[in-house]
Amino acid sequence: MILTIKDTTIGGDLLNEIEIAVQNERTTVKDIIIGRVAAEVKNYNDKLPEYFTGLVQPSEAEKTLNGFKLKTRKKIDAEQQAYIALEAFQQNGFFVLIDDQQAEDLDQEVLVAADTSVSFVKLTPLVGG
Repeated sequence: MILTIKDTTIGGDLLNEIEIAVQNERTTVKDIIIGRVAAEVKNYNDKLPEYFTGLVQPSEAEKTLNGFKLKTRKKIDAEQQAYIALEAFQQNGFFVLIDDQQAEDLDQEVLVAADTSVSFVKLTPLVGG
């Protein structure tokens, strides 16, 4: 089964879309995050473009308006990115909305159907002086 994941702003504006394969109709929030990160790292590693536009910033990368720019184009470690993403979820670095309901826990079960809606909402830290 294919699951479409959308990145949105808090206001609901669409930033990005990615599709992942889900093995079972019952999965967890953790598996969705790992699947999403694995898919975007694979897309990047296959092409090695100038910018990585994934969920979390790779180490040795600089944040830019176009995504994350690595100092040298090289393959990204999917396992390390998944670990960073899971940690960010637990520390409220982003929210996962499943059918417009906020996921609370990595082990929360999700029943995936053809019309299941999954959105990732990245939180932008406030800049102050």
